[in-house]
This record gives sequence, C-alpha cells and structure tokens, in this order.
Amino acid sequence: MEHSVNATLPHRISSRLKLPLIVAPMLRVSGPDLVIASCRAGAIGAFPTANARSPDELDHWLARIAGALAEGEQPCAPYCPNLIIRSSRLKDDLACLVRHRVELVITSVGSPAPVIPALHDIGCLVFADVATMAHARKAMDAGADGLVLLTAGAGGQTGWLNGFAFARAVRAIFPGPIVLAGGICDGHALRAARVLGCDLAYMGTTFIATRESMASQAYKEMLVNCDMDDVLLTRAFTGLPANMLRPSITRAGLDPDRLDEDVSLEAARERYGGGTVMIEGPRRWTDIWSAGHSVSGVDAVMSVRELVDQIADEYTRTDVSP
Repeated sequence: MEHSVNATLPHRISSRLKLPLIVAPMLRVSGPDLVIASCRAGAIGAFPTANARSPDELDHWLARIAGALAEGEQPCAPYCPNLIIRSSRLKDDLACLVRHRVELVITSVGSPAPVIPALHDIGCLVFADVATMAHARKAMDAGADGLVLLTAGAGGQTGWLNGFAFARAVRAIFPGPIVLAGGICDGHALRAARVLGCDLAYMGTTFIATRESMASQAYKEMLVNCDMDDVLLTRAFTGLPANMLRPSITRAGLDPDRLDEDVSLEAARERYGGGTVMIEGPRRWTDIWSAGHSVSGVDAVMSVRELVDQIADEYTRTDVSP
C-alpha cells in the first residue's frame, strides 16, 4: 500500500491506497464494475450518481459495490460517489448516500454547501470540484474537506487554468487534501502531481479504455487511435467548455470546424440531449465522446488491474532527484 501521501489525507484513506489516485467519475463510463475493480487494485473508484438511472438503482449500485469490496481479506481503497449539485435528483441521491454512510463524496457543478452538513453528520469527507481561485475560496468557506482542481486538459467539461500554477496557488491558501485533475496520463505525471504538493490526482481518459468501463468498444478503440491533437475544446454540445474527440464528432455526421460556439446551455441540451430530453440527432456523451489531453497516453485496452499495476511501476521508478 502507498504510505508516502501528504499528511493532509487522513490515514484511514491513505493506508488503503496502492497509489495516490482517484479513477475519475465519468458520465456514461463509470459504473460498479469500474469502481469495484479500481478499489480492489488500490485506487479510489469514483462515479457520478447520475449514471444510475434512478435513486433506487443508485441504492442497488451502492449495495453491490460495498458488498464486493467487503469480500477480500485485505481492505480495499474507498469508493467515492460524485454528486452533481444542480441535478434535479440531488435531494434523493444525497439521502441514499447518507443511508449507505459513504466515506467520500465529490461534488460538482455548484457550491458543496447544501450537502456538507448531512455528509459531515455521517463522518463523510466532501471534496469539491473547483476551476478558479474564487471557486476554491467559496468551497473552503462552505466547509469542503478537500478540493479537486479542474485544470486545462481534463476530459469533458474542463477547466482552463494551468495545473502547475493552480496547484501551487491553492496549496498556498489551503492546508487540506488537494486533487489535481487534467492531463494526468501515467505514473510519471502522477509523481509530478505529488511533487507539486497535491495529495491525489485524477485519471479519467486512460481508464475509459479499460475492460471494466461502460464505454462502448468503438469508443475505447478510438481512444487508442487518437492523440491530443484529436481533442477539441468546444461549447457546442454542453454550452460550457468541454474537451471532445474530433473523430467522434465526424462519426456523428457533424463538422468539427463548423460548430455553434455561442450556444446556450438550454439550446445545447435541446440539440444534443441530456436527462429526459428526447432528440433525433446524435447525443452528447453517448454518440459524441469526450477525452482529455491524456489520450496521448492510451496505447491499448486493458484491465483496470493491469493499468494500475503499470502506473504503479512507473510511479515507483520515477526519479525526481536533480
């Protein structure tokens, strides 16, 4: 198990990790199989609660994950649901997480303030996604236990700040756990995040191309065949800056160079779907696929265990001395 993480990460978490790594929560990709495999391999497995089709299905997912992780003799890494604050299901999903007494939660798209009291009541740590210094300060004021720094190069809805500068600026004002998200593709980059003063890092794109992810085989193969030049930053599909794969846009019958970059959130939802919206054309996340700059590090489709072992070998062998 990994024992060299910063003291800001509680020992009850760090002592169960092989790597200081969170397998990022990804829409339409992260499900129970990916989470269980990640936790068994020694990395924190995360998933958006919205990936479960209803609060009842979320209840089944949590029971399945907890049951599977309790089977082994050695303690597994914790799992981490991701609550989308502006979701219409927030109240019901939060109640479900409280019933299951989860250890960790990541919040996204909004202030964590509405969910922190209930989660703190069960001893749960709350990590908040932040993309600016202003977001970081608001999350700190709300009582977030940790901060996930969404930086330039992350897949899907992305940040725009340089990860090196952002991590150092946040570390100067925040003594708690910091997670670096965006462009982390292997053990070398993971070690660099630790040198910056981050306790953990996200890896998302790399884990889409694993056998346990819910992504289609075509999506996984596209990742193997793409590099970071195939990643397009666009507002067209969500109304917010998002990194998407050019070949998937072309495959969906659209021209990546002729997209509507002035679209509103609502118009993007009507055109490309989300939730209960019914559309006739391609759907974001389902037909139009996301990826971060770390796609250049995806060389093959493999199991989560194989990938974590590879990252761990790189992480261990990385020499950061002058």
